[in-house]
Amino acid sequence: MLNRTTLARPYARAAFLAASGQGALDRWSNNLDLAAQVSLHDEVRALLGNPRYTRDQVLGVFFDAGGEGFDQPFQSFLKTLDLHRRLELLPDVLAQFEALRRDAEDRVHVLVTSAHPLSDEEAENLRERLRQRFGQDIELQVEVDATLIGGAVIRARDEVIDGSVRGQLERLARQVAA
Repeated sequence: MLNRTTLARPYARAAFLAASGQGALDRWSNNLDLAAQVSLHDEVRALLGNPRYTRDQVLGVFFDAGGEGFDQPFQSFLKTLDLHRRLELLPDVLAQFEALRRDAEDRVHVLVTSAHPLSDEEAENLRERLRQRFGQDIELQVEVDATLIGGAVIRARDEVIDGSVRGQLERLARQVAA
């Protein structure tokens, strides 16, 4: 059985190519985000696998949520997903679409998990240092996790920089045990 990431990949690429061709990356990004949120609702999830509901009924839920923002090309995209019973993959399609978009726009998504909230100045200083390291614009996402005790963990691409106190204590414990 293929995993969700593998199944979502061709749809994300198709969406990205369609959006690029239309010069509508922002619109497609917003539409995918909304459709992904709709697909995560418990009521909608129950509809997706239920044979008592027609495809038109299921798609109607998405089209109603999107309103006029879901133009014909995007509606066709959703119909294709539905035809192949892949609407539940919308969150995965969105994630891969955004990764393709960041690559095309020469941006790197960086997740910073900090023990304490970062001030605007700290976030901007970190963004600048990461911009120098990666040579690309940085899309910074900051989360707070008090269990880190202090410091932060930075995840960018395939790299993890663990500068947390918890990480340092874990490394110390491994050294002592060895």
